[in-house]
Amino acid sequence: MKKKFVKALAALTGASMMTVMGTVTAFAEEAAAAEQPSTASMLISTFALPLILLAALYFIMIRPQRKQEKETLEMQKSLQIGDEVITIGGIVGIVLRVEEATKTVVLETGSDRLKIRMMQDAIKENVTLREAKEAEKAEKLKARTQPKVPKE
Repeated sequence: MKKKFVKALAALTGASMMTVMGTVTAFAEEAAAAEQPSTASMLISTFALPLILLAALYFIMIRPQRKQEKETLEMQKSLQIGDEVITIGGIVGIVLRVEEATKTVVLETGSDRLKIRMMQDAIKENVTLREAKEAEKAEKLKARTQPKVPKE
C-alpha cells in the first residue's frame, strides 16, 4: 500500500512540476521575444566591460611603473662625482668616476676605500639627490607654516 501511495505521489508531483516548468518556460519565451536587444547594444555591452577594465589596469599599474622607470633612468644618467648611491645589491658607496662610453661608474665603499666598478643600471637610488629633495620640501613646509610678522 505504501509503495502505491509513494508512486502516486511521485507521479502527481512530477506532473505538477512539469506543468509549472512549462508555464515558466512559456512566460520566459514571451518575455524574451518582447525584449529582443539590438545587435549594437549587445556589442557595446560585450566589449564595454573589458575595455573599462583594461583602461583601469593601465592607469593603476602600467602608467605608474613606466613613470618610475623613467625617473630611475634620469637619475642614473645624471650621476655626478661625489654622489652617495645605493646599488640594487645594497652596496652603499660614493661615485668616484662616471664613464659615459661604457655606461659604468666607479664607487668607493667602506672605510678601507674599496673601489668597485659597476654598470650604471645597477644604481637603485641616489641618496644625495634624495636628501636634497627632502631638505627642499622641509624648507617649503617651514616657510608655509611660519607666521608672517608685519614690519613696523
